[in-house]
Amino acid sequence: MDIKELMKKDVFAVEAGVVLEDATPGHAVATLKIEKRHLNAYGVAQGGAIFTLADLALAAAVNAYGVLAFSMQSDIRYLESAFEGDVLTATAHETLLRKRIAQYHISVKRQDGTEVALFDAICYRKQG
Repeated sequence: MDIKELMKKDVFAVEAGVVLEDATPGHAVATLKIEKRHLNAYGVAQGGAIFTLADLALAAAVNAYGVLAFSMQSDIRYLESAFEGDVLTATAHETLLRKRIAQYHISVKRQDGTEVALFDAICYRKQG
């Protein structure tokens, strides 16, 4: 099964509206159109929605090698707000790959190129 098909089984991300646009080993791009259901009490995108977008991009990039991998630590920094109608794009880039450990940097941007969040993760790659 290819990585795009596998990521369709991530029910939470799919139900949230995250779409995996591209994925190759060490790299992935996912998008999310911010809808009313993604807003918090102040009318801005809920941090959890942005985290879910970045996390799916991470999962696709690290698992595209065909080796089961999962996040051991993920950190996110919110830089700007996103609003209803915005389309966010998360781009995952591998910064380190070892036999059992991988590190990723994910940038989340609005459609105008404004960086909304930075997400960094360390993943464990299960062998065998």
